Amino acid sequence: MCMNISKQKIEQIKRKYKSLFETLENYDKTRELPFKRKRIDLTLSVGTINKLKQLREKSGKSISQIIEEKFL
Repeated sequence: MCMNISKQKIEQIKRKYKSLFETLENYDKTRELPFKRKRIDLTLSVGTINKLKQLREKSGKSISQIIEEKFL
């Protein structure tokens, strides 16, 4: 079965799903998806940890979610 798609239709699809194609291209290079979660160890001061705990209690969000939101 052979499908003939016009160049115009191909360009339309590429524009519509540009971010998805970029994500897949990056996956081909890195083998990592941007929405995949990864655990890391990091060292923070006691004061920073206490501030994060306070934010967690106020917002009801996890500490990792609070940190992620700061970088989006």
